[in-house]
Amino acid sequence: MERIKEAIEKAKSQSGVTRMPVQSHAEHPAVKLVKAPAQNVRAELDPEVSYSQTPVIKLDMAHLERHRIVAHQKLHPASWAFDFLRTQVLQKMDENGWRTLAITSPTMESGKTVVAINLAIGIAQQTNRTSLLVDFDLRRPRVASSLGLQREVSLNQVLTGTAGVAEAMVNPGIPRFVVLPTQHAIPSSAEVLGSTRVAALMDELREHYEDRIVVVDLPPVLAADDVLALLPRVDCVLMVVGNGVSTKKEIEESMSRLAKFQLLGVVLNKDDAPVRNSYY
Repeated sequence: MERIKEAIEKAKSQSGVTRMPVQSHAEHPAVKLVKAPAQNVRAELDPEVSYSQTPVIKLDMAHLERHRIVAHQKLHPASWAFDFLRTQVLQKMDENGWRTLAITSPTMESGKTVVAINLAIGIAQQTNRTSLLVDFDLRRPRVASSLGLQREVSLNQVLTGTAGVAEAMVNPGIPRFVVLPTQHAIPSSAEVLGSTRVAALMDELREHYEDRIVVVDLPPVLAADDVLALLPRVDCVLMVVGNGVSTKKEIEESMSRLAKFQLLGVVLNKDDAPVRNSYY
């Protein structure tokens, strides 16, 4: 753990990035183009409008627990950590007028998808916000499987032009929260992410409503050039570092590659320190 902290502190001093460590119970790592008609998209995201355009799928609570999706459970011992992270992220984004956030990690198995899902749920719990979670990890999409979603139409069809965005979105039974999942890996993913179709899609998702925060789950920085292909289309990025997962060199290399983008901070995930929020 010390080598991870040292690498984070070194990168912080070099880039001016604010570190955002998050801790939780050891069992639950922290924090452990087809344009849709405007009225259809609004129905998808407005909590006062019934989800007549977007299918509402009731999620299996036991499945979510097994995959460490806990932000919707306010009595869960790890949910406070996601609330804390959400508040810091939203404050920084509001200061700069940002509405799109990418989540990545140096290497695989850092828990970035878990953080992305829980953070997006936490944002949706703010009554003046709506959140949209997009699975742009086109090499190893995990958002759908983590939530237990099985969809015939997903981002795969949107990117091939055979379906509209509204057709691919789903509401997982949580108010103000919509998911745009990817069901299958996509070949030549970096080229797809750098395409004009994805650029148009990101513009549409970002600009449609001022209360919308778009959270994008991306591949690890060192896995390929996918992250670098999409980040010019995203306002800011958050990096998830798994304790004991990435080496100091890998963390430093990832920070170097992200240096020219708006890096909000680093989440130290899978921290085995005891819970300190005993007040609750």
